[in-house]
Amino acid sequence: MTGQNGFITRRDLLARGGMGIGALALAGVMKDALGNDASSAINIDSPLAPRQPHFPSKAKRVIHLFLSGGPSHVDTFDPKPALDKHHGQPLPESMHLVTERRTGTVMRSPFKFQRYGQSGIEVSEIFSHIGEGIDDIAVIRSMQADVPNHIPSILLMNCGDSRLIRPSLGAWATYGLGSENQNLPGFIAMKPGGYPGNGGTQNWQSAFLPGAHQGTYINTQHTQIEKLIENTTNQRVSRDEQSRQLELLRELNEVHRQQIDNNSQVDARIQSFELASRMQLEATDAFDVSQEPQSIHRMYGAGTEARQLMIARRLVERGVRFVQAWVGSDWDHHQNLEQSHRSMAKQCDQVIGALLKDLKLRGMLEDTLVIWGGEFGRTPTVEVPMGLPNNLHGNGRDHNHHGFTTWLAGGGVKGGYVHGATDEFGFKAVDKKVHVHDLHATILHLLGFDHTRLTYRHASRDFRLTDVFGDVVHDLIA
Repeated sequence: MTGQNGFITRRDLLARGGMGIGALALAGVMKDALGNDASSAINIDSPLAPRQPHFPSKAKRVIHLFLSGGPSHVDTFDPKPALDKHHGQPLPESMHLVTERRTGTVMRSPFKFQRYGQSGIEVSEIFSHIGEGIDDIAVIRSMQADVPNHIPSILLMNCGDSRLIRPSLGAWATYGLGSENQNLPGFIAMKPGGYPGNGGTQNWQSAFLPGAHQGTYINTQHTQIEKLIENTTNQRVSRDEQSRQLELLRELNEVHRQQIDNNSQVDARIQSFELASRMQLEATDAFDVSQEPQSIHRMYGAGTEARQLMIARRLVERGVRFVQAWVGSDWDHHQNLEQSHRSMAKQCDQVIGALLKDLKLRGMLEDTLVIWGGEFGRTPTVEVPMGLPNNLHGNGRDHNHHGFTTWLAGGGVKGGYVHGATDEFGFKAVDKKVHVHDLHATILHLLGFDHTRLTYRHASRDFRLTDVFGDVVHDLIA
């Protein structure tokens, strides 16, 4: 299609050139990122502009440590002497609950538990560093989910719904609070080695919320900044030349803006390119852990998990609202649980303990909420080998959504506190039960929100993270 003068219209030219609306839209802020004073200014119309919650709160930001696969609560934070007493014996008939696979007799924990801190809360030997910070932690031993399957339970934990497309917890947090740093994403998800197989990018999706609230994924397997955050520098064009190019694009883009109606998908693309341009200045600094002193490196230790949680602290320190770190490659131990859990804990125990200590030393723990946990726990009974690749050798536990453990620290949480309980074997929650919806309601409350009022109008309905469920667990709040 051509214009009246026979030439291709500007819109058609841009479309055919493959530049896209978003590529044009970044021009103004890229100009800012190249040195103009406006680079640090906050656009009050931006969906990530800082906003006030419903009521004053202590928690201003979140670090979510997600242990995908289901760490065993009875081997970590919920000791059960009855497992030693009844090891090798069948459970009572009344205790037979629905599991994903067939399980056999009671299996004792291979790990010793020790009391830590003034609170004297018992913690497994494989998490001794976390145990040292137990007086800042509220341990929820009565968590419940809906089903014993990974993907629906992971999506329930991360998005509040096990089946339907829903915004993630991080997306809701940035929707409600915005971001304190307009040059970095408000929500970052980090996992070494690529997207997780269980739900993938759905775990940090914005769904029907504006696209600016989508989590930005970082593969923390990479150590070089250029691979962690690609295209942070232009190797072919100087900043002055790029500035002139982008000024032209900005002018063309302004004309284009006047020709189209408001479009949420276009706005989301625009915002993502604008953010990418601003990140050129701040990303290198935020992700460069080599700037940390040797004392911090010694505290966190070496390896991918250490680097990942150092980055997490550096991000929240710079105003990122919500950081999710996938910790440990896989906690789904249907066999050889002792070796496998010990190996996973060795990768992250020192690191998580260091994160809590680091935040506290900097005065950040009091307004940073740290969440630890997986999508469910594991059975107190041994899984019967079925010839499947992940349960050939026995000595493992099956999935258990009836009762498991999550803990919270900082951000207005009551430290040194144990909430609820499972039965004597650790199979199901029996006291002060906390469903995932209740956990989400409590997290939003700690951030200053009434979860029934933090809503978004979509498809003629007001949606919320907790759907039509959830009660705030006030006992967890200091």
